[in-house]
Amino acid sequence: MSATATIRASAPAPAPGPAPGSPAGLNRRAVVVCLLLAVVTVVLGVVTITAGELGIALGDLPAVLAGNGTRAQEWVLLSNRLPRLLVAVGAGAAFAVSGSIFQSVTRNPLGSPDVIGLGAGAAAGAAAATLVAPDVVPVPIGALIGGLAAAAAVLLGAGRGFRAPYRMVVVGIAVGAMALAFVQLVLARTTQQEALQLAAWLNGSLQSRQWSDVATVAVSLLVLLPAALALTRRLQILEMGDDAATGLGVAPSLTRNLAIVVGVALTAAAVTVSGPIAFVALTGPQIARRLTGSSGPGMVAAACTGATVLVAADLLAQHGWWGTQYPVGVLTAGLGGIYLAFLLVHETRRGTA
Repeated sequence: MSATATIRASAPAPAPGPAPGSPAGLNRRAVVVCLLLAVVTVVLGVVTITAGELGIALGDLPAVLAGNGTRAQEWVLLSNRLPRLLVAVGAGAAFAVSGSIFQSVTRNPLGSPDVIGLGAGAAAGAAAATLVAPDVVPVPIGALIGGLAAAAAVLLGAGRGFRAPYRMVVVGIAVGAMALAFVQLVLARTTQQEALQLAAWLNGSLQSRQWSDVATVAVSLLVLLPAALALTRRLQILEMGDDAATGLGVAPSLTRNLAIVVGVALTAAAVTVSGPIAFVALTGPQIARRLTGSSGPGMVAAACTGATVLVAADLLAQHGWWGTQYPVGVLTAGLGGIYLAFLLVHETRRGTA
C-alpha cells in the first residue's frame, strides 16, 4: 500500500464512552493514569531540585521551601531550578495538548505542530519579534503570529485544508523548512552574541528560565486549556467524519477552526518560553492514548503525559551519564526520531494488514 493510503488509514477510531456505572464523561482508567503521571512528575521534580553538585539535600528541602534555608539554597531553588522545572511542566503540557488537538483535527497521528511546521513557524515569528522588530512586537505575540501564518500556509497549500492528511504533512514539512530558512536569515543578520543566544533557544532549551517565563506559560494554560477541554467532545465527534459530525449537530468547519486557533496559541506559548522542543507534541498524545486506552483527544491525559515527558527529558539532559548538559530539545529530537520511526513502521503494518 502506498504512503498516502497508509497515512489515510491511520485515522483513529471514535472514542469509547465512559465505563458502565461511572459518572457521565468520566473515564476511570484515565483518572488513574493522570494521578500516576502527576505522582511521577512530582518525584522527577524532586530529583531535579536535589540532584547534582548544586542540588539541595532532600532533608533540607522542606525548610528551604518554607523560607528557612540559606541564601545559596534559596537562590538555587527560587532563581534556578524551580522556574526551570515549572516551565518544563507548563511547556510540556502545552505542547502535548496542542499535539492532541492537531492529531484529532487531522485524524492523523503524524499531525502534530512540530511535524507540520507550526513549531518552526512560531520560532520564526519569535525570532522576527526578537531581532528584526525589537521593542515593537512582544515575543509571545510574534510567536503566535508566526504560528498562525504557518497554519494558514499549510491550510492553503494542502488544497483541502486539514481534511487532506497526506498533503498536510508534505506541505507542513515544506513550510517548516521555509520557516527555519527565515530563522537562519535572522541569525546571519544579527551580532555574534545575539546569534549564539538565538541558536541556543532554537535548539529547545530550558536553561536560565525565569519567573516571567513561568507566568507566561501559566497564564496561557489557564486561558487555553479550558478552551481545549470545551472542544474535546466536539473533536471526538469530528473524528467520526464530517458527515457524521454534521448529523450529530456539530459544525465541522467551525470546530476545526476554533481548535486550530487554540492549538496554535498553545504551541506559540510553549515555543516562547522553551524554544521549539521537538516531538513532545507528537509523542505526548500518543503515549496518553495508549496508557488510557482511549482513542479520543484526552486533553488532560495528554497534558499530564507531556509534562512528565518534558520533565524527565530535562532531568536526563542535565544529569545524563555523558557528563555534560545539552539543550533538552537535542535529547527529545533524538528520542522522538526513534519514536517517529516506530510510529511509521507500526502504521505501515496496520495499513498493509
